[in-house]
Amino acid sequence: MGFFSKKNCDICGGEIGLLGNRKLADGNLCKNCARKLSPWMTDRRESTVEEIRQHLMYRAQNQRVLAGVHPTAVVGADTKVYIDEPGKRFFVTPLANWRDGNPDVISFSQVVDVQTEVTEHRTEEYHRDREGHQVSFNPPRYRYSYEFVTTIHVDSPWFNRIRFELTGERPERIGSDEYRYYELQANALRAVLMAKPAPQVTKPAMNLADALSQAINQVAGAAVTAAATAKTAAPAADGQWICACGAQNAGNFCTNCGAKRPEQKKVYRCDKCGWTPDDPTNPPKFCPNCGDPFNVSDAL
Repeated sequence: MGFFSKKNCDICGGEIGLLGNRKLADGNLCKNCARKLSPWMTDRRESTVEEIRQHLMYRAQNQRVLAGVHPTAVVGADTKVYIDEPGKRFFVTPLANWRDGNPDVISFSQVVDVQTEVTEHRTEEYHRDREGHQVSFNPPRYRYSYEFVTTIHVDSPWFNRIRFELTGERPERIGSDEYRYYELQANALRAVLMAKPAPQVTKPAMNLADALSQAINQVAGAAVTAAATAKTAAPAADGQWICACGAQNAGNFCTNCGAKRPEQKKVYRCDKCGWTPDDPTNPPKFCPNCGDPFNVSDAL
């Protein structure tokens, strides 16, 4: 009888349905109120009813603060870090429609440390023998992938760390363009979040959007674009571009994170004989094959 007795939420007073109870240290919480808690909170069971009330007051205030946050750069693939550099704050969420999720807004000054760990995953490959049985290669063959997991340690009364996977589609080789891209992302993120204002410092803090742009330029190529979008989708249509946050856009600014459309250099090929320079973005004054001068008509 007691096992099936109905309970009421100690926060909202509503009746808690079957399997809907979320235990607290000294009471009960319904699943609707539990959804309002921070996703980074890990000690709900040890929290008292009063502590949960205080936490939900903080979450309501956070939603008001979030309305004034305007991200200028984005890091990550499936779970993303949205950075508001002018406001010196950020939040982390896997939600595309992030305002509805009320992600926790964290000040740069609350960041204690930023660490990224790389874990190697190994999966054995098999083949089928003449009888159709799945067997190992001799010697065994393996497929590798590398997972980048970032932990942001924060000074907050509600949680002390934010842990998430930085990678989307995991790189398959150390030192590859994809691997290097995420490595540079992790370094740029740490440099920005750990930057603390100090007297007599004349060098400006690193701009994350610029840092990520430099990272992309250093490992430019199709593989980097695939890593940045964390997708294997077809290339963007004519006139469109894919932002580092993964969104496909047609205008001059990203509709998802607000980043400015990167400038693209023109590619040249001689319109008379078809000769292409070794560096198509930096043609000579005249075509060495036919002597025709390079101008706007040679741009592709």
